[in-house]
Amino acid sequence: MQRKTSQYLLPVFKNGRNGRSYDIFPSFPVKGGAINEGYKTLAQEILKKKTVILDGYVGVDWNEVCTSLSTELQNNGQEVSFIDVTDFLRPENEISLLVAPFLGADDPLFGYKADISLSAYFDNEKLKDLKLDESADINIIYGTGAAQTSIEGFLVYFDIPKNELQYRMRANVITNLGFGSPKDHKQMYKHFYFVDWEVLNREKKRLLPQISIVVDQQRPDRPTWMSGDVMRQGLARMSKRYFRVRPWFEPGVWGGQWIKEKIEDLNQEVPNYAWSFEMIVPENGLVFESDGILLEISFDMLMYQERENVLGRAAKRFGDEFPIRFDFLDTFGGGNLSVQCHPSPAYIKNNFGENFTQDETYYILDAGKGANVYLGFQKDIDSAEFKEALVHSHNSKKVLDVEQYVQKLPAKKHDLFLIPHGTVHCSGVDNLVLEISATPYIFTFKMYDWQRLDLEGNPRPLNIERAFENLNFERRGQKVAETLISRPVVEASGKNWEKIHLPTHPDHFYEIYRYDFDDEVHIDTQGQCHVLMLVEGEKMVLGSNGAEQVFHYAETFAVPAAAGKYKLTYKGRGKARVIVSFVKDEAC
Repeated sequence: MQRKTSQYLLPVFKNGRNGRSYDIFPSFPVKGGAINEGYKTLAQEILKKKTVILDGYVGVDWNEVCTSLSTELQNNGQEVSFIDVTDFLRPENEISLLVAPFLGADDPLFGYKADISLSAYFDNEKLKDLKLDESADINIIYGTGAAQTSIEGFLVYFDIPKNELQYRMRANVITNLGFGSPKDHKQMYKHFYFVDWEVLNREKKRLLPQISIVVDQQRPDRPTWMSGDVMRQGLARMSKRYFRVRPWFEPGVWGGQWIKEKIEDLNQEVPNYAWSFEMIVPENGLVFESDGILLEISFDMLMYQERENVLGRAAKRFGDEFPIRFDFLDTFGGGNLSVQCHPSPAYIKNNFGENFTQDETYYILDAGKGANVYLGFQKDIDSAEFKEALVHSHNSKKVLDVEQYVQKLPAKKHDLFLIPHGTVHCSGVDNLVLEISATPYIFTFKMYDWQRLDLEGNPRPLNIERAFENLNFERRGQKVAETLISRPVVEASGKNWEKIHLPTHPDHFYEIYRYDFDDEVHIDTQGQCHVLMLVEGEKMVLGSNGAEQVFHYAETFAVPAAAGKYKLTYKGRGKARVIVSFVKDEAC
């Protein structure tokens, strides 16, 4: 089994249903004939090359790649010499010592972002001795890190989306870079996040201008590929018009039924959907389309090539990191999230190597009758008593009376709750939360989880000590209602439209606005990237820099800073409401 998941594989060809409602496989067009399918066509492209470098991301199935290309090239009468770059890696025990400082020792979830280079994984003396086979028609150097050989050749880069990488991880068919066998899945993911992705993203950025062909290797035996030039041209156009990343979805122990019921193209044979990664760009991909054929690359490539166009004035602060995250938390018919908080900027930097912290908001996209959000402390909170109660509950497995310590506030559609770092919070049952946040997304310090097990029947890890190193006990009593619930203000209006400011907390570096309109509204990026979602209504047309694209209810998309002015035209019944978020001017 190549992948372990209930989620559908990205199809080779665009499904005819896509585009009529929420599209789970959104794509950006490139010129006709630009994307090709299969190893046979790929082999034809490299047929006349003397030296070929097949590099790519961790998780790529190199056995499939080499076996398929070998068959096709031999069928064309070529003598091929394959050189496996893993033969030039340092021994596993040395790589283990190299990465150990970044893996957080026995911490089950967290490490520290690695600053090592890919070259450190290789034995330079062995690389110097690498010799090509002069008698072969084609020499192919392959594997993750193949370009480290410094031998000039035709560079073919194999990419794989982060969600598919994790599905392969769960099937135990891949390992961390330089390791011979899979780890426990949580430890493997931690290793990917803090080490492999950091190391290989830097290498991907280095190689991006040199790539001759990029290959999407996520579908077994059915890769799609296009030229590096077409990819780079597509990224350039995207950076001045719009983009929508490919969302992906995960069940969870507290997950609900809203996503499952409203997004009909998803696999319905799951217990629930807890999350939708609408735009969590370290893990999302971008899909190109030509003549109906789809090819996915990582979002990082857009930022590596076009960060100034994408982020505008915010690029100076955030560099290659996209700053804003949109995701769904679905508790409709599900359970409460864990009681949690997030780290301070100094804490996340010093302990995990992140450049900015996980400041969040909850925008209530939909809410059932009696829905609530847990937010801030009760007026008479005693921090020592609260900690003692949490520890006792954890050790005794007894249910905690959360409302004795944490406020429970009513939630209704279009409310915005503010959750700066250090704020105790969680969503209650029967909410569809649009989480608008700074991009970091795994740094959740759980204090209490309602005595639940995870979907595999294991206890969910808590981080009570880390939470108490970050909790802000000043966010209590009446201050919660005064400072952590956004009060909308109509900032501008015209015929059939209003521009409504939803003020965020001073600790948030991003703004949130909502446009309510009947027909159309004109917006200026003013040098900032705008992240948008139609939060009420059916569909609308974006007009941006000469391009038009339809977006439906609950779809997340972005208009880059370089697009300048753009237009939204509503194409449904009733009124449209559109959320727009961007970096505050003072945060640039």
